Amino acid sequence: MRKGFTRKPQADEPATPGKNYITPSGLQRLKDEHRFLLTRERPAVAEVVAWAASNGDRSENADYQYGKRRLRQIDGRIRFLTKRIEAAEVVDPEARRAGQPDTRAFFGATVRYANAAGAERVVSIVGTDEVDLNRNHISWVSPLGRALMKSAAGDSVVLQAPGGTEYLTVLEVCYERISVEPFREPPGSEASAKGLTPRPNPPDEEGTSGEERRPK
Repeated sequence: MRKGFTRKPQADEPATPGKNYITPSGLQRLKDEHRFLLTRERPAVAEVVAWAASNGDRSENADYQYGKRRLRQIDGRIRFLTKRIEAAEVVDPEARRAGQPDTRAFFGATVRYANAAGAERVVSIVGTDEVDLNRNHISWVSPLGRALMKSAAGDSVVLQAPGGTEYLTVLEVCYERISVEPFREPPGSEASAKGLTPRPNPPDEEGTSGEERRPK
């Protein structure tokens, strides 16, 4: 095996301001979550808040207080997703890119490397919104992502991690489809409340409990 260069990530290599590099499937996941929150979850929570507000004293109304807090969380998440989607710079790992040889690791690369003990690992370099350690998807601005960037098979790189310095040998660099976990509707979402057990309220004078009157 040839001996390549030993490269240390430079301190002046921050994430590009305003740029959100992301794979096509990663962007789709953000869009799916944004659509779900905007068109399904928020309207469902708003309906519960309106129903709870009609039940009297809001200061002691648990449904109302929880719903308002949940709306603030949803609105914050929607704003965050909107900004990330608007700033998205889509990079398809399978598409050829001008000026970047397929033999070197850039965004979207899948890299096989070994540590000093010979233990091998395969990682894919993805965007900050796509990190999934269970799938070995690492961010391109993480310490490992920075260490591997621009490396090729046979190169030695230095990983400056919180746990100490590691010396890694790059064994293989390739570009292939990166499968990102798709967005799935949370099982506890208000939008899927029909499958949930509503929070019980004390029965009213007619013997009808609050959960029966809660909007579906």
